[in-house]
Amino acid sequence: MSRRPPAYAELVPSLVTDTATLAALCERLRQEPFVTVDTEFMRERTYWPELCVVQLGGEAEVAVVDALAPGLDLGPLGALLADEAVVKVFHAARQDVEIFLLKFGAVPTPLYDTQIAAMVAGFGDQVSYDALARSLAGAQIDKAHRFSDWTARPLSPAQIAYAAADVTHLRRIYTGLTARLEREGRTPWVAEEMAALADPATYRPDPETQWERLRPRSHNRRFLGMLRAACAWREREAQRVNIPRGRLVKDETLLEIAATAPANPAELGRARGISEGFAKGKTGASLLAALAEARELSEDALPEVPRERAGPAASPALVLLLKVLLAAQSEAHHVAPKLLASSEDLERLAGGEEDVAALHGWRREVFGESALALKEGRMALGVDGKRVKLIAAG
Repeated sequence: MSRRPPAYAELVPSLVTDTATLAALCERLRQEPFVTVDTEFMRERTYWPELCVVQLGGEAEVAVVDALAPGLDLGPLGALLADEAVVKVFHAARQDVEIFLLKFGAVPTPLYDTQIAAMVAGFGDQVSYDALARSLAGAQIDKAHRFSDWTARPLSPAQIAYAAADVTHLRRIYTGLTARLEREGRTPWVAEEMAALADPATYRPDPETQWERLRPRSHNRRFLGMLRAACAWREREAQRVNIPRGRLVKDETLLEIAATAPANPAELGRARGISEGFAKGKTGASLLAALAEARELSEDALPEVPRERAGPAASPALVLLLKVLLAAQSEAHHVAPKLLASSEDLERLAGGEEDVAALHGWRREVFGESALALKEGRMALGVDGKRVKLIAAG
């Protein structure tokens, strides 16, 4: 018999501040098929997110766990998140999952992201929790406390109510989405997307590849070697001292440092954004040491110049044609366009590349095959009333 009360959305959330209460809560939730999960955290002044609150929604109860409560052991929560018999349901899960991976050393399993599922179900690109709550749960979310200081204690009743709402309505969103996707035969599509979300490598940036984020426009491998060293140093140092990487050294400063390759504190101090204290202190010394090591690298050890696409550039007209096809297939199949193919994917398809996400898995079925047929002249685009239609070329 269901324990769901008549007015589930009106449940008064409980505040959990001690280990015994948390353990009992998690033991009850481990008896359920799925649990909704959310977090509140602070990251503006730190590299690592500081977990402040964890919200849990069960069949007949909603709890707000004060993760900063003195003496609270979050071990029972870790056991719940690792229980493979209970689906952990998030919305826009990436940052929440990163926090739990850091806290417990593992990604919650199995997990389900309603934002991704909603994109597969045709609710648009990166649909918000508010929009899904209105559409699938008939609820209006009060976001007045979105920018609360979640480190301040005690938590106010308004903060607790706000936090609880993020998992309360998520239950109806989840059941509505899964039923809809099951009817449409799209459950396997969602499973493919969740597999990438569950990969721990998704949340562990490699310091040695951080330079690629800056997209340097240079074919000078020695410069790229210096940039790689500077970016890797910044990533590790930001992690060590726990401050945002941009607060430690800005991107544009790293590019200048890589170009000038300073060898001593005086030269380092000439870079924009580098103070004299930084240049002459231990932090500057460690950066100079990383640059000195990069300066000694052999040619073979330097980064490869980012590969340019082989052959002539893709026809802009063909890219535009593929965009029209993408819009038409997205509309016909009720799938968010960006989930099917990015702008870069379209350019790569137009340029003849085959290792493109749109040509694999369910995306190939929905869009990729049609894109290839259009490119090869086996298919054309026409208009049927107010809609674009695909026409087999005869």
